[in-house]
Amino acid sequence: MGNSYAGQLKSARFEEALHNSIEASLRCSSVVPRPIFSQLYLDPDQPPFLPEGNHENVKPKVEELDKELVHRYSQNGNLDFSTNQTVNEMEDEEEDEDMSDSSSPPIPYSQKPAPEGSCTTDGFCQAGKDLRLVSLCMEQIDIPAGFLLVGAKSPNLPEHILVCAVDKRFLPDDHGKNALLGFSGNCIGCGERGFRYFTEFSNHINLKLTTQPKKQKHLKYYLVRSSQGVLSKGPLICWKECRSRQSSAASLSAKPNSSVSPSTTPEGGSANGYKSGFTQTDSSVFSPAKSSSAVNLSGTQDPSRNKNIVKPLGLSVQLVGKAFSAAPLSLRATDVANAGRNNVLSSTASRPMPHSTSPSPGCAAGDQASMSSSGPPKKRHRGWSPGSPVPPPALAVPVPTIRPSARTEPLLSVPVPQSMLTGILQPQPIPAGETVIVPENLLNNSGVRPVILIGYGTLPYFYGNVGDIVVSPLLVNCYKIPQLENKDLDLLGLTSSQLLSVENMILLTIQYLVQLGPDQIPLREEFEQIMLKAMQEFTLRERSLQMSAQCISVSPGQLPWLARLIASVSRDLVHVVVTQNSLAEGISETLRSLNEMKHQQKLPDYVVAICASKIRGNEFCVVVLGQYQSRALAESMLTTSEFLKEISYELITGKVSFLASHFKNTSLGDDLDKLLEKMLQQRGESVIIPFNGDVSECVSSQEAIAMVSTQEPDLDVDTFQIYQPQLTVARKLLSQVCAIADSGNQSLDLGHFSKVDFIVIVPRSEVLVQQTLQRIRQSGVLVDLGLEDNGTAYQRAEKYVVRLDNEIQTKFEVFMRRVKQNPYTLFVLVHDNAHVDLTSAISSSLSHGEPSHGLADRVINCREVLEAFNLLVLQVSSFPYALQTQQSRISSSNEVHWIQFDTVDDAASEDKLYFGLNEYSKSLQWGVTSPLLRCDETFEKMVNTLLERYPRLHSMVIRCYLLIQQYSQALMALTTVASLRDHSTPETLSIMDDLITSPGKDKNGCGHMLVIRVPSVQLAMLAKERLQEVRDKLGLQYRFEILLGNPASELTVAKHFVMRLKAWRGYEQDDWIPRTYQDLEGLPCIVILTGKDPLGETFPRSLKYCDLRLIDSSYLTRTALEQEIGLACCYVSKEAIRGPIVALDLSEKEHEKANGSENDSDELLIDLDRPQSNSSAVTGTSGSLADNGVSSSSAADKSQKQAPSLNFQTVAHSSVDEGTYASFTAGETMKQECDSLGNQMASSTTSKLSSLSSVSQTFRWPAHSAKDSKALHAALPRIVILSKAAYCLLSSQKSGNLPSSSSLLPHADVSWLSSLRPLLHKDMNSEEQSLYYRQWTTARQHHADFSNQGEASGSRSFHPRRLLLTGPPQVGKTGSYLQFLRILFRMLIRLLEVDVYDEEEINANHTENSEITQSSNDHWPDIEIFSKMPFDLSVHDPKYRTISPVYTEQLSRVKQETSKETKSEEPKKRETMSMMLTKYAAYNTFHHCEQCHQYMDINPAAQISDSTLHAFTFSSSMLGEEVQLHFIIPKSKENHFVFSKQGKHLESMRLPLVSDKNLNAVKSPIFTPSSGRHEHGLLNLYHAMEGISHLHLLVVKEYEMPLYRKYWPNHIMLVLPGMFNNAGVGAARFLIKELSYHNLELERNRLEELGVKRQCVWPFIVVMDDSCVLWNMHSVHEQSSQSLEPGGSGKNVSLKSVLQHIEATPKIVHYAILGVQKWNSRLNARKAKAPFSRCHVRDFILLNIDLTQNVQYDLNRYFCEDVDFNLRTNSSGLLICRFNNFSVMKKHIQVGGQKDFVVKPKIMVSDSLAPIMPLQYICAPDSEHTLLAAPSQFLLEKFLQHATYKLFPKAIHNFKNPVLAIDCYLNIGLEVAICYISSRPHSVNVSCEGVFFSGLLLYLCDSFVGADLLKRFRFLKGATLCVICQDRSSLRQTIVRLELEDEWQFRLRDEFQTANSSDDKPLYFLTGRHI
Repeated sequence: MGNSYAGQLKSARFEEALHNSIEASLRCSSVVPRPIFSQLYLDPDQPPFLPEGNHENVKPKVEELDKELVHRYSQNGNLDFSTNQTVNEMEDEEEDEDMSDSSSPPIPYSQKPAPEGSCTTDGFCQAGKDLRLVSLCMEQIDIPAGFLLVGAKSPNLPEHILVCAVDKRFLPDDHGKNALLGFSGNCIGCGERGFRYFTEFSNHINLKLTTQPKKQKHLKYYLVRSSQGVLSKGPLICWKECRSRQSSAASLSAKPNSSVSPSTTPEGGSANGYKSGFTQTDSSVFSPAKSSSAVNLSGTQDPSRNKNIVKPLGLSVQLVGKAFSAAPLSLRATDVANAGRNNVLSSTASRPMPHSTSPSPGCAAGDQASMSSSGPPKKRHRGWSPGSPVPPPALAVPVPTIRPSARTEPLLSVPVPQSMLTGILQPQPIPAGETVIVPENLLNNSGVRPVILIGYGTLPYFYGNVGDIVVSPLLVNCYKIPQLENKDLDLLGLTSSQLLSVENMILLTIQYLVQLGPDQIPLREEFEQIMLKAMQEFTLRERSLQMSAQCISVSPGQLPWLARLIASVSRDLVHVVVTQNSLAEGISETLRSLNEMKHQQKLPDYVVAICASKIRGNEFCVVVLGQYQSRALAESMLTTSEFLKEISYELITGKVSFLASHFKNTSLGDDLDKLLEKMLQQRGESVIIPFNGDVSECVSSQEAIAMVSTQEPDLDVDTFQIYQPQLTVARKLLSQVCAIADSGNQSLDLGHFSKVDFIVIVPRSEVLVQQTLQRIRQSGVLVDLGLEDNGTAYQRAEKYVVRLDNEIQTKFEVFMRRVKQNPYTLFVLVHDNAHVDLTSAISSSLSHGEPSHGLADRVINCREVLEAFNLLVLQVSSFPYALQTQQSRISSSNEVHWIQFDTVDDAASEDKLYFGLNEYSKSLQWGVTSPLLRCDETFEKMVNTLLERYPRLHSMVIRCYLLIQQYSQALMALTTVASLRDHSTPETLSIMDDLITSPGKDKNGCGHMLVIRVPSVQLAMLAKERLQEVRDKLGLQYRFEILLGNPASELTVAKHFVMRLKAWRGYEQDDWIPRTYQDLEGLPCIVILTGKDPLGETFPRSLKYCDLRLIDSSYLTRTALEQEIGLACCYVSKEAIRGPIVALDLSEKEHEKANGSENDSDELLIDLDRPQSNSSAVTGTSGSLADNGVSSSSAADKSQKQAPSLNFQTVAHSSVDEGTYASFTAGETMKQECDSLGNQMASSTTSKLSSLSSVSQTFRWPAHSAKDSKALHAALPRIVILSKAAYCLLSSQKSGNLPSSSSLLPHADVSWLSSLRPLLHKDMNSEEQSLYYRQWTTARQHHADFSNQGEASGSRSFHPRRLLLTGPPQVGKTGSYLQFLRILFRMLIRLLEVDVYDEEEINANHTENSEITQSSNDHWPDIEIFSKMPFDLSVHDPKYRTISPVYTEQLSRVKQETSKETKSEEPKKRETMSMMLTKYAAYNTFHHCEQCHQYMDINPAAQISDSTLHAFTFSSSMLGEEVQLHFIIPKSKENHFVFSKQGKHLESMRLPLVSDKNLNAVKSPIFTPSSGRHEHGLLNLYHAMEGISHLHLLVVKEYEMPLYRKYWPNHIMLVLPGMFNNAGVGAARFLIKELSYHNLELERNRLEELGVKRQCVWPFIVVMDDSCVLWNMHSVHEQSSQSLEPGGSGKNVSLKSVLQHIEATPKIVHYAILGVQKWNSRLNARKAKAPFSRCHVRDFILLNIDLTQNVQYDLNRYFCEDVDFNLRTNSSGLLICRFNNFSVMKKHIQVGGQKDFVVKPKIMVSDSLAPIMPLQYICAPDSEHTLLAAPSQFLLEKFLQHATYKLFPKAIHNFKNPVLAIDCYLNIGLEVAICYISSRPHSVNVSCEGVFFSGLLLYLCDSFVGADLLKRFRFLKGATLCVICQDRSSLRQTIVRLELEDEWQFRLRDEFQTANSSDDKPLYFLTGRHI
């Protein structure tokens, strides 16, 4: 049609508008659509003046973008523009889609429902065919002639493009013109043609739009085929004017993060009021939604040509006004001079935002605080809807913070993406009422650069001299009240977050400004709390009146006079300006009056401009005009790095020359330099005496150099000690590491490691590196960890400390290589001062910031560190707040906080108390004449005067120059020009006086240190040069030193001072130089400490003054402020702090304590066992973890340390006569106002205490005399001089522990999540503060943790092996983590140690000395000799020291004393000894290593179900029934079994042959019964067996099977039947033996068929306890003079070698049992013993199941089952052999095993029953006795052990007359001997001739026991009998069968039963007496 959309109206344009209007009115349900003419004429689509047509530029409309947001929000549920939307795509979504007035919500677009049965899937057409480009890119698509393939975007599929065929007549040409109205298109999916309406087409292709479908909006790209024939996205379709945005598309789609508006942070940019967010890295991914971002700078146009109005740049702030040079393509510096004045700064009217329920940052909450938008919106005069749900967020106006400047390098060089610089911006017509023209020379005329605080509503545009104003978003977020979730509302006590109307907010703001003091600036945090309180008040009122909060709002009519009313009380400091039309009028008026103001006029500090517009409702902003306030606000917007750059820029460019010339003269008007020269000449060659003399004394410089101290001063140099709190914290760290290891997530396996190694990473500070090195050396930790030898540790320490500088990469790679190469070493990466550099590596590389930025992130958060399983990261910080955000990588449970001493008495054991920030803050309430925290009011007044005179300089520059002058004049005043005294502030004068005079009063020249904090390096260097020059010209160069404390360089101290330091310390070596500040102890000096942050350097005790007067309102974050005060924190003597605290903090609980402790005379000699040592007195292996780990020093040394009294030479003051001191006692009050520390301390203790009448108890100050130079120092708190701003923040607290600095933003790299949040309570401890910050702060975009954001809030990943140690500054964290390393190592060693039983054998005197022995060199027993040896019946195992001895002829000769105490003896603790595990040990589940993990774990791919369950049934003659056992056999172990051919039926377990010889196998299957030790049982035999093949079966009870199976998935389990769940160990051994015999028979049968003889099958099994840990071999050697251990030596051997050795015994099948002895530490020392013994064996036996077929374990037994079995085996004539050359060590395991039952009543009556005694375990049959829930056999055995006196009174202590036990051995008490006799024919028994027995014990006797057998034995008269049977009837039958009534007398009442119920089958027994 040829219509171009140029200036005049063409018919097509009219038609389109008409068409749209009609369509909109048809759709519209609520609001009348805009008239068509207003559409046509009120949309300035085109500026009226356009030099060329092709630069046409259309602005986006904010409403539409907003609507787009609503749209996007409703579609995706969250606003994530970063995924794929590049800037250009956003721009295209801004066409005139809504014709309704912007005040109404967007019109919902209702689509026709899809035809029934059609497909509605996104990306497919209704016919169900795929339209996505990814699926069709390879297809050949046929399209009719004249059609093109284009890509449509569906809002539901943002990552896909849908392919459509469209008639190209309806598409625009390259210039965006000539597109026909209407649409014609085909669906290429199903082939349907002829869609004539885009609406219809969009329905067909399932676009599912919420707004009206428009081709301009949804048809995005042409699609083109590449050379390979792939269809891909081509150029954008150029709807309307062609915007040259290709290049920006390229750059921004590549990096969505570096988007155009570079200053939005998650919370809404810099709205936290501390920085305006200049940095590119701060940008938010959301910004394209707001700013047009098609910023086109085309390098051709001269901005000055366009009528001096340049359309504002949508760039970062400093591009507008002061750093145009960032756009070198288009602007020369000359143009900038022009443009600098004429820039228009625009801000856009922002529209109501959708309510976002999520706290998603940026747009969702309407939080675009400092967004710079390029240009005005198209539709200006539309108001907000009256009920607009969220107050429209205002957009910050980007105005330079300091001033515009024409210069080539930008002030803060923040790169701007080059893509933006491709076209010049076009001006826009702006309605006159909306603009403010900033007057020329505003700053020069008024001396004020006004700060405009964005309030509520739309800020106007600023023209002209915009460099002279600053726009601050400080409070903007307070007015944008976020939507909160209900739980947060409840927490805050609110009903809804929309309680305050705009009017309320305006009034609150005015009230807040009125109550601000003249030297305060508005603080965002303060105002937020005021808003919150107001809302809480409304909520309360609403609840009480039961009405909605809306009724209480102020009507717009009342607002102006209410506002003026409130402001009227401000003494003219707050003005209110009310206008009707726009805010611009009010601001213009204010600026104009400011510009024209006369100098004598008084300015208001704040002007509140309110626009009470009928159309738009109320809007307001605050213009800050106060001289101090405006400057402080502007400066507080800069980050530390930014203002340091600003300062260096001012110094480099010579801006300070006026100021410098001002300070050329002294305050008296003399020329300073000339004056100094004059003094130099007067003095000539001589200098002031270095020490021990007055300032007026002079000596020649040679003499001065030669002066050395006569005696060694008593310097209070801290030796390295670990104090109790450090120890406690180290243990807390250790227990946290253990907790990580114990947690189920397998992230740390401590059993894996045997060594500890570490590296400490510190910020870039040379002194800090040296200080850390010194502590590592002094602590001896390198030697203790076994990392270095004693000799080399000193030099090698350097490799353990790494500085975060450019070399770190290489050093760190070396470290990580060590980590990878040593998997068994646990490495600890200590990141000290972890809060210092938190920039993320990505953002620092983008911003080309300082090279060191982001290094910490690169190191700590790199993938290798995160993944290394043997690396713990310990971050250490005094100010951890920035690590405790919502995105923190450290779990809050992994934080370890320093222990807090809440009261004085908690710390009573310490002689020094920590004096930190809270104590300083509290000390302000001591009410003493010389407080510790001071504000130099005089200095502040001088500063304010200078600030008014030099408005263009940064205040720190002015402060620094003034400070230099102050110190210079004080020096001159104190030495020569006394008239200057009145021109120095008293503070400065007294500090310098103290500094100069203290060395003069000291024989050795000791004095004080003063630290002056000057953050800017250039200013610090200037200060140092200037002060040095003054000092030298005054001749004080030998009196005190001036040092520059620059983190980047080492300390340099003049030679003569180094000599003095060496002399004091008695150091001889020549090369010693001071490397740390602590090395300067005692040196009188000024340290000018520079650098952005103090980095945790420790200062010496002699530091007395910290001058922080330069730290002012630029330090408005908690970390920045507190770390400055942290310089002064230290430990002080208790007396220094005690007085005032006792005086003031007499809370109830402390009252008694305070009074009680005042008279303690021994108060000073406390806690003498405190560890005090250095180096490695630490590694005692004996000690357990609980001990301190450092030896304690002698008491004498300690007491001397602990009686601190003040040394007055350190505090003497020149202006106080020395005589005063002599007579001065604590009771006097001080009149002098001077600053001596003496006064300060004395007055601080007395002035308050006198009211308590306890003056006599305060500490006395020693009288000062020259002789008293050895008096000990008391460590006193440092004196801190603050700027007014810092002082107000620290002193404003009224009560509680936290100073108000704690409510500030915690760190510049984080931002508040919401302006509505609870207050940080004063009494929160550090754990609670951490949780608070984790809930309410979020990391900014350049923060290293920013990337740690999960998609959902729950999915943030904590790094499992990362810990955070936090504690106040200088509290001792370094010592603590070094101690932690030490105890961590000791714990790992403990994990490698094991406690084994170490007990002497018992009953050694009962043994018979056998005549028959074998040669001690034999390896195996000779069966001929061995069978002739007698069996030693005595039990020697020390475990059995309390059981009845077995009768032998020797025993009868032993006299047993009737000792009383044996009865009452408690079971005494068994002796153990700690042994190191060797490579042959058996392990529990806690051991893991590469070699045995396959043995331990099932292959991770395989599941637990890979083991199969097999039943195995056999008949047992003993049980008289079938027994069914279950095997659980893992797949990998099935080769040990035989299964039936057809199925998987288990037939037998394979056994080897006797003749097999395989060195890589053990023949015997190993059975280990285990109970209650699924974790602790030593069931991992991999290392003990040296990894060879073996068959190991765990024998477990049925109920424990799941646990064992879980922990030992790769072991074969033998599961006992359920009936044995309560059985004792006898049952397990019985079933093992029965099963093995049955299996032996099966195998014999199976192998017989294969031709193997039956006797050739291997008949042995190993039965081994689950506590056998190590095996030893004891070789016997000849006595030689060298041998240390006489008799023999032991070495550790493997279980494999022991078993193979025993299995190789000749004629082994003739032995019944083979075993080894039990280890004890005296085995080697004892004289050589026979190599083999025939005696009892247990714990670890080889059992011949063939020979012992007829000897069974007693399956009912709980105790002594092995003694019983051995006695029966021996009596059967079988051989039991013990190999004495081997021993087994048994581990002391506290859990599980054969533990006693807790015997409880069967029916519990009450919980608190007295314990049941063993004598109550039996009762008379059928009695009313309490029945017990325990097995009857257990009750019986326990009863017999304790009932000796009742049952066998004649046998007690009478070994000549033992008790006769037939076929059984039962423990009937230590005092009674048992004579074991077997009833079997042909059995071997002890000779009983002539023995009279004192009792008879018959236990479940069988048919072999007959009456005639019993008649062979003789009994004493009165001997007692005990017959035990299964039930009452068998008891009677037994008595009859054995004819017992002939010789024994029974009474009816002598029948008993065990106290079980009849269901539990009690045992019955009868007692009787021999007649």
